[in-house]
Amino acid sequence: MASVHESLYFNPMMTNGVVHANIFGIKDWVTPYKIAVLALLHEMSTTKPMALLDRRRLNKLILPLQQGPDLTLEQFLKIVEECCLRMVNAVKHRLFLMADGELQDMEHFFTILPNAFSDSEAFKTSVVGLFMRQMLLAYNKLSFSQVYKLYKSLQQYCHRVQPELSALPTEDMELTSNEDPSAEHIDKDELDTASLHQSELRSEGTSQGPLSQKQAEYFLARQAYLLKNDENKAMSPAKLQDELNNILKFNPDFAEAHYLSYLNSIRVQDIYISTHSLLHYFDRLILSGGEGKSNGDEGYGRSLRYAVLNLATLHCRFGHYQQADLALQEAIRIAQEANDHVCLQHCLSWLYTLEQMKGSDSVVLTEDSVKIAAHFCLPYLASLGIQSLVQQGAKQGMPANKLLDALRGTDIMHWKQSLSELIEISLAQTTSIWRMYGKSTMARQQAQLLLNMNSLEPVNFSVQQNNTEAFAVALCHLAELHAEQGLYAVVSDIMKHLKQQFPPHTQHAKLWMLCDLKIQFEKAMNDGKYHLAEPHVTAISALNSTEGLYRKAQLLKALNQTTEASQILQQLQQQCEKSKDIEMTIRVMLASAELHWDSSGFATALPLLLQALALSRQHNLQSLTSETLLHLAFTQLMLGIPEQALVLVQDVLESVLAHGSLIDKGRALLLAARCQMALAGAAAQEHRLTALEQAVHTLDEAAVYFSQLDCKERMRDIHYLQARLHHTLGNISQRNKCSMLFRLLDQELPSSGMTVVSHL
Repeated sequence: MASVHESLYFNPMMTNGVVHANIFGIKDWVTPYKIAVLALLHEMSTTKPMALLDRRRLNKLILPLQQGPDLTLEQFLKIVEECCLRMVNAVKHRLFLMADGELQDMEHFFTILPNAFSDSEAFKTSVVGLFMRQMLLAYNKLSFSQVYKLYKSLQQYCHRVQPELSALPTEDMELTSNEDPSAEHIDKDELDTASLHQSELRSEGTSQGPLSQKQAEYFLARQAYLLKNDENKAMSPAKLQDELNNILKFNPDFAEAHYLSYLNSIRVQDIYISTHSLLHYFDRLILSGGEGKSNGDEGYGRSLRYAVLNLATLHCRFGHYQQADLALQEAIRIAQEANDHVCLQHCLSWLYTLEQMKGSDSVVLTEDSVKIAAHFCLPYLASLGIQSLVQQGAKQGMPANKLLDALRGTDIMHWKQSLSELIEISLAQTTSIWRMYGKSTMARQQAQLLLNMNSLEPVNFSVQQNNTEAFAVALCHLAELHAEQGLYAVVSDIMKHLKQQFPPHTQHAKLWMLCDLKIQFEKAMNDGKYHLAEPHVTAISALNSTEGLYRKAQLLKALNQTTEASQILQQLQQQCEKSKDIEMTIRVMLASAELHWDSSGFATALPLLLQALALSRQHNLQSLTSETLLHLAFTQLMLGIPEQALVLVQDVLESVLAHGSLIDKGRALLLAARCQMALAGAAAQEHRLTALEQAVHTLDEAAVYFSQLDCKERMRDIHYLQARLHHTLGNISQRNKCSMLFRLLDQELPSSGMTVVSHL
């Protein structure tokens, strides 16, 4: 089920993953790359007959080229070529005309540049207009020696030679300063000093030019947005950390770079660097007075409060519950002193989340959080609290109508206020709830609704939010639902997408890892390949101890190690009663009843089955109710009451065929056929043949489901029963065929000790 606590990460300086920074301290300058961008704008303006689609692509390209890092000429021309092949030749011709000519050719270009936009192609206040005016003013302020150095840099840029000085120092570009006559006498030491301020961005292993202030902000904003919405499109953790280190080497007080380093370190679960970066972020934020400028001491205190709160969330994420609790108590104390109700509410939200992570009952804390959040008009935190209550209620077996009513009430508010993250969590939770209640059709519908929903968040950098926990949960449910129907090729495709979207080092990778292991375990068990299922038990236990114990008990039971299986089930029963996990409690009861069957204790299994039936009906768990009734029907059949057993099977058959897995459908039909065979033995002679033919037809239907799963053990049982029925009916050829198939499977499969008469 989708968790809600990850949505509570809060940073007052971040909005939608975009860093708002203006402290890098480097002004824009003229570079050969900027001249290439100007050449592109000039050619776009002077080339009138241009296809509408090409012009649209180029227009969309302008802003990223202006705001992004400097590119090599090869990279620049390749990007332009993807938009308009004709424009590449024109730009290349313009650049090489300047580079291969004389200095006056570059002077001529800057002279004719304003004329290209005289027909209102670019307004003075537009993106293109502002950029062009900025470059023209900067160029006109250059001294002759600086123009000459720029010209030499352009030549080297066009001929793919690394220039000595690819950019001019900031001081030479000041638009308000007077021209310095001594600027021509720049010695080598000054050139080396200027080159130290070139923070290089590496794209595909190629060094780039220097970062201006806007380029640095653009780089941080883009990477932060990609980390939040689509981590796979962001730079790799190691590469991004190298770039951030380069930026911080020249400007250690760049607070937002520290915060991006914190987000990047979390990707690889690096507790040391993430803690170090987070502390440095708030240290720089407080020392720079970024918030104190407008709020005085209040700005300082606010940063301090949220610094402690973020530190608590970091410890929660890494499972350091004691440190997280201490940090939360400190944040609460500081917030109370400042009378900051918003910060207090965030602290309370993390407090009940921490209690949940520790396995404690946090219902009272959550309810208090919802009430206070509603009182202070904080709908986001109130909805998070309600979703957390729904999650806890579902695990503890609250009635379905109450849970769905609570989610429906919050969904109305989410859509009104366009809270897309909460909408996604709500849909994922609804998918989990329908799945838990055994309504597979409704679960698939909710999962598809989430996956096909257009995000309400603004789409930046052509990326939509699709790497959240809600998406991972929905995809895992779809994978399990397809596996239940034997569609393992589809499951493989879903898992492949999950592995690409959520790499192993990411936060939500454990969801698909556990899902994949459970599917592989069930497949191995259905195939009777217990030696393949054993390593999956160890891996499942590493991700979820409860699921691991349950799978281990199933494997031991299949291997006829009933004593060890019984001990594990008793241990698991105690854990489930302590954690109030109703669903697992019922599954443990059913597994314990099956152990009684192995020792022919069918009568002793009845109390367990009746208790499981009462719990499943009380909590509206239709799937588990159907499974429990099938267990009861099998027990009654073994106790010699086939009439009552057939009635129970017929009562649940419709539900199983509509929502059950292939293995459940096959088991139900196989049990129905056995009940029909038992009744036929006691029937009158004139009705006996009809009853046996009906049993043969039911077995044929069951064989279809088992064959889709390639469940050879079940097929062996069916062939055995079919051979007996055809022998009684006098169908010699059909009997011989079924006998041969049974013989082949019996020789292929190892003896498990369980026969068709001793298990469901």
